[in-house]
Amino acid sequence: MPMPIDITPFFERYEAIAARVDAAFQRVADAHPDLVVCKPGCADCCHALFDLPLIEALYLNRKFNEAFSETRRGELLEKANQADRKIYKLKKAAFQATQDGKNDQAVLEDLARERIRCPLLNEALQCDLYAHRPLACRIDGVPLAVAGAGRTCGLSGFAPGQSYPTINMDAIHDQLMRLSSELVRTIESKYAMLSDVLVPVSMALLTSYDAAYLGVGEDDAAGEASAEGVANE
Repeated sequence: MPMPIDITPFFERYEAIAARVDAAFQRVADAHPDLVVCKPGCADCCHALFDLPLIEALYLNRKFNEAFSETRRGELLEKANQADRKIYKLKKAAFQATQDGKNDQAVLEDLARERIRCPLLNEALQCDLYAHRPLACRIDGVPLAVAGAGRTCGLSGFAPGQSYPTINMDAIHDQLMRLSSELVRTIESKYAMLSDVLVPVSMALLTSYDAAYLGVGEDDAAGEASAEGVANE
């Protein structure tokens, strides 16, 4: 179902952020061509667990629905459903571990080692929606600052402890969260906290971002159902 309002201006601003991210990646790759090993067929980062802010989930969903036929979407949505079930089980287990007293950082490190195949990764080990892939997919392969800590791709040639140009993933995430918040205010959503909802790629593909989900329009009954769904994400 089409989104109930035109949020194209927000998508254009998201694409501007994506262009800056691509440029930042290319600067690092140009400075260290012997250390950046990203190439067609390398799909290591396509098995990582990460979540998308609202603006990015909406954008990916829109491009997904525009790019594929109904039959192909059905095939990919089945892959997304399978991936999402696995992610749900992992997150449920992680939450239980924190309830049992396990250190939050240790839980996050355990999750970082988990591998779930992205539903958009095809049999040729290429992304079916590469031109519109999330920002996290665009920068994995160069040194990153994530939650204040340095991280590098294990397949790259970047040595731990050395000084390299680094992309600040926290700053990028903050930009996306601010854009998501502005979008929610602009559409006058009933759900003020909607911009705080983060979802994996699989759920972004599966979700119907209709008026009920976004909390706009006059359908109160649908709105109540959507609010319950958002609260349970």
